[in-house]
Amino acid sequence: VQLQASGGGLVQHGGSLRLSCAASERTYNRYNMGWFRQAPGKEREFVGAISWSTASTLYANSVKGRFIMSRDNAKNLMYLQMDSLKPEDTAVYYCAADSSRRLPVPSDPENYDYWGQGTLVTVSS
Repeated sequence: VQLQASGGGLVQHGGSLRLSCAASERTYNRYNMGWFRQAPGKEREFVGAISWSTASTLYANSVKGRFIMSRDNAKNLMYLQMDSLKPEDTAVYYCAADSSRRLPVPSDPENYDYWGQGTLVTVSS
């Protein structure tokens, strides 16, 4: 499956953005999905994950209460609503798919088989 992330941009501290991830195949509906991010000079880190059924979600402590994941399986789309953005949220954001459908949804990037190309989010102070 091919993934394409979009929706990044420049936003002020405290602002909001919604990222989207489009999947090329309907098999996406059977995959767990995740968001990761990588800031300059840092390792890729987990942001959040949502199960294929949407019944289970998991968020990094750094974004809990500010970011919400959702998915529209009928449209092969996944979203990351980001509110109360902080400068430390600045990073390239990647969407990824886990074909194993394991539960609980994984936070380790090694568990994800497919990756999108990333979209840059910049939060100004």
